[in-house]
Amino acid sequence: MELLTFEQVEKATERLLETGAKVGADSWQQRVKNQTPHCKFGEQGLCCKFCAMGPCRITPKAPKGICGCDAAGIVARNYLNFTASGSATHSDHGREICHTLYQTKEGGNYQVKDPEKLIRIAHEWGVETEGKDIYDLAHEMAELALLEYGKPFGVQRWLKRAPEHTQEIWKKVDIEPRAIDREVSCSLHMTHMGCSSKAEALLKQSLRAGLADGWGGSMCGTEFSDVMFGTPKPVDTTANLGVMEKDMVNIIVHGHDPSLSEMIVFYAQDPELIALAKAEGAKGINVCGVCCTANEVAMRHGIPMAGNFLQQENVVLTGAAEAVVVDVQCIFPALGPLSKCFHTKFITTSPIAQMPDSEFIRFNPENAGENAYNIVKMAVENFKNRKPELVHIPDLKTKATVGYSVEAIKKCLDRVTNSHVDETYTFKPLVECIRSGVLRGAVAIVGCNNPKVRTDEGHIRLMKKFLENDIIVAVTGCAAQAAAKYGLMDKEAKKFCGAGLRRVCTLVDIPPILHMGSCVDISRMMILAAEVSKDSGWNISEIPLLGCAPEWMSQKAVSIGNYVVATGIDTYLGVDPYTAGSKECEEIMQGENGLFKQWVEAKYTVEHDIDKLADVMIEAIEAKRTAIGI
Repeated sequence: MELLTFEQVEKATERLLETGAKVGADSWQQRVKNQTPHCKFGEQGLCCKFCAMGPCRITPKAPKGICGCDAAGIVARNYLNFTASGSATHSDHGREICHTLYQTKEGGNYQVKDPEKLIRIAHEWGVETEGKDIYDLAHEMAELALLEYGKPFGVQRWLKRAPEHTQEIWKKVDIEPRAIDREVSCSLHMTHMGCSSKAEALLKQSLRAGLADGWGGSMCGTEFSDVMFGTPKPVDTTANLGVMEKDMVNIIVHGHDPSLSEMIVFYAQDPELIALAKAEGAKGINVCGVCCTANEVAMRHGIPMAGNFLQQENVVLTGAAEAVVVDVQCIFPALGPLSKCFHTKFITTSPIAQMPDSEFIRFNPENAGENAYNIVKMAVENFKNRKPELVHIPDLKTKATVGYSVEAIKKCLDRVTNSHVDETYTFKPLVECIRSGVLRGAVAIVGCNNPKVRTDEGHIRLMKKFLENDIIVAVTGCAAQAAAKYGLMDKEAKKFCGAGLRRVCTLVDIPPILHMGSCVDISRMMILAAEVSKDSGWNISEIPLLGCAPEWMSQKAVSIGNYVVATGIDTYLGVDPYTAGSKECEEIMQGENGLFKQWVEAKYTVEHDIDKLADVMIEAIEAKRTAIGI
């Protein structure tokens, strides 16, 4: 097999932009040009709008704001506020999943598809399960999970999954997340005018708010999605814009909440609607995913992945999308006016993400089935409105194997080693591969696309370099789709690996890039790190494991970065986190002897040059190996 090149993908995009120009549509590429150069005060985190005395901007001539806050205080306040938004967003996703779990019932729109996992979590939380109806248990667990958002006392239940060493650090440093909403609220209170201006305090709270996401809201979202929709296991799928079908009704699901996409996928298989599609002149109904929704439906149903964040406009530009159906997060408002240039229906479904030029169909657990049916029917009936002269689907399609949950990875390892006893699987085979040097280590690559980086280049160049050096890679979010689009998630991609990793991929029958889900599923990576720590005897910070977000762009990404670092995993960024305006903040977050390193045994590193970033990360993995004597 040969991997796709950046030039091939960019040429396909240029052809779609030609169609856009014909119908008078703009594009993110043009909007980037219109917004360049960016405000330097904003990029450095030095603009303060937290009260109406300003806005204030820090300069050599004006080193303090009107209230007297200096550069470090302003940068840290902006950073914490950014984190709070991200933590709230991912955690609210988790809250919606918990509410949906409460609505499950036999024969209902939503059901319990993994009762064993529900029972296992109940035992973790000390809930009696013997003799209980599975739906009574689901409702009880949903209510307990929802209490995690606002309970008056205590810390997050999920924290007990971490190794004792990590739990001790969180307690000692006083960053154990309490109620999820409390940490978000506390963060916003701290950034209010006249409250915290001490960088150290603000940045410590950013770690705590991040942990409330990763070891709180996101973990609720991931674990209870598995309970309702099934815990992912390896499944084959396809990726890139070529997954759209010229002769079929194409429905694009985009966003993050699987409660919507699961229903759309279900009704796209309805015999009545398929018959209607054929009556309208189509061969059938084709559902494709964009962004993290693509990951959700791919890893549970093998639904094709049309693309990641910066390809969302491209699916409309093909002229072959009957409907783009969205829920929350990472959705371009530009999709509304763009869709009006074509026949595409742009359908929003959440009161949290309402946009101009869209058809709003409110989606909730009670009406999910009825509304999903109506949305699919609307798309089918729109097929006849296509303009054939505008239809162009790029001939780009790759194979991918996705769905490597923590449970699935353990079972894959066991197929080779038979290491489990009484259905108890471990990561000891993986630990031995690392200890022996067959694998040098692991990198978790996560996050978005960002126009500041050539689309997907940060992801793909890093991945290829790591594979060559026997470093296995786990991915979520838009990084996962990048790997899929370029062919690196195909099992045949092992040919691009070093001898050790190639051997592991062959024996275990896995691709060298392990797809672990959507961005909320980075919580799976935290569980994986915790279990590797327990099975190896290494502290999490000692494992030859790194986090990386080379193209991050959203508030969620900052929250994620904070909980990955706070878990003890050194994290590498390809885009600056708006902290360059304060040397004090940069030292706290990035310094080898900085406070982050002192507090949680991990830190950030920022490097814009992708080749240098790869080299620095490989050196860091080797240094970790040396430090633990392997």
